Amino acid sequence: MKKTTLFDIISPVMIGPSSSHTAGAVRLGLLARNIYKNDIKKVTFKLYNSYAHTGKGHGTEKGLLAGVLGLNVDDRRIKNIFEDEISAEIEYEFEYADNFKRHPNSVDITFIGDIEMKIQGESVGAGEIVIRKIDDFNVKLTGKFNTILLVYRDMPGMISQVSSILQYHNLNIAFLNCDRNAKGQEASMVIGIDGDIDAEILETIQEIPDVYFVSYIEKLEQ
Repeated sequence: MKKTTLFDIISPVMIGPSSSHTAGAVRLGLLARNIYKNDIKKVTFKLYNSYAHTGKGHGTEKGLLAGVLGLNVDDRRIKNIFEDEISAEIEYEFEYADNFKRHPNSVDITFIGDIEMKIQGESVGAGEIVIRKIDDFNVKLTGKFNTILLVYRDMPGMISQVSSILQYHNLNIAFLNCDRNAKGQEASMVIGIDGDIDAEILETIQEIPDVYFVSYIEKLEQ
């Protein structure tokens, strides 16, 4: 049986009428922003199912944009985000679709800037969220842990090399998941960590042969 927490009962302190549609949307935008990291020129939000049909009334669009702009769930600017001067910092648009294969509260967030990146996420209730995909790679990110994201060439021993570096620095792995396009091709690794990660650790991981990309994703405020 799942243990019920105080968070499940009272939901987060938030601006808006719905924890899934408003607070969850803000947190999805924030986590997507933490993943992307680059300067944003344009962002497209594609809302699915319940998000698409009832999002306007529940503040979903406002929440998503506010999160991408770096606002937290209790920021009073969310209510009038489209009129606030902060919304003029980037170009944005919303699209809507139905897809029975997707979660009822699901969104694709596509960033255009120095690079283009597509992030798929879901609001799963009580303000809780999950990022399911970054570009073509399957992931599972909830924003509850500081996380390392790697893209590398699929080969034996890569997980061992990375975990050995973390062990050397006395860092405990909270979760780890991997995905790949095909054997021996590009792969991704997502590692949640108990504790903080400094630049030296990331640089050491980056120096591993056939590691193409390393990024540090900070956890969200609870």
